[in-house]
Amino acid sequence: MAATLFHPVSHAGTTDLRSDLDLSSEALAQVLDTTQQVKQSRQRFASALKGRSIALLFEKPSLRTRMTFELAAKQLGGDAVTQAGIIGEREPLKDIARNLDRWTDAIVARTFSQKTIDDLAHWSRVPVVNALSDLYHPCQALADIFTLKEQFGRLKGLKLTYVGDGNNVAHSLLLGCSRLGINISLATPAGYEPNADIVEQARCFAESSGAEIQITNDPHDAVIAANAVYTDVWTSMGQESEAAERKEIFAQYQVDDELMSEARQDAVFMHCLPAKRGQEVTDAVIESPQSVVFDQAENRLHVQKALLLMLLQ
Repeated sequence: MAATLFHPVSHAGTTDLRSDLDLSSEALAQVLDTTQQVKQSRQRFASALKGRSIALLFEKPSLRTRMTFELAAKQLGGDAVTQAGIIGEREPLKDIARNLDRWTDAIVARTFSQKTIDDLAHWSRVPVVNALSDLYHPCQALADIFTLKEQFGRLKGLKLTYVGDGNNVAHSLLLGCSRLGINISLATPAGYEPNADIVEQARCFAESSGAEIQITNDPHDAVIAANAVYTDVWTSMGQESEAAERKEIFAQYQVDDELMSEARQDAVFMHCLPAKRGQEVTDAVIESPQSVVFDQAENRLHVQKALLLMLLQ
């Protein structure tokens, strides 16, 4: 699993996952294949990263990301160390990166700003992995796509509908689905659409893969014929001052039984968690047999194992 599967970056001669765009199409397929292997046979890879360690930097609170990256490193025979706090607040970011690359084999960062990820990658001599930024959430989207493949046995031609805020998760789903031939429809309130440049990039990918992309303000139109209905919190961390306003604006975008009934009969419900039950999704939907939210959460572990193997072996 060679590092050349990743698009080369010129800043330090290493490979990073700063965004979904750092994965070549070949690497994207390889991540899914490797994820299947590590999920099926934990013992086969139990010593794959023996003697290796990763640094986890968290500007935001985390359950799934922190636990799954720590466990991924340990279950592959390596180790992980974690530090919480704003990166660059106590000492310059460029100093942090150049300390960590002397001690560890990779840096995983969950940040408020994509610039922090890019700056870490610029100064670090070891791979930097985006574990969430304001623009992208590549690890989550990879786990989501793997979950779809498990559920339906295929990807090309499926339709995923995302309802809610055009945020980092929406961006990464757009970029991943459009390259793999998954049709994707995003329904957001006016003014909360996904980043226009990212949509344009996804449309370019879709021209090659045959995927269809729909950006709309109508959730009912968006879910027609959907194989999967996906939502996320209406207010992301760092947007707390907008919570009351967003709750009112997004009220018509709740995923409930009625909206799910307008998708395909075998449609699954997806959410990256944590969920605000009673806001973006009803408790009945998230607890229904259609819900695969905990499969998604489990698959974060397996996807991140695959990424670490591809970066560090």
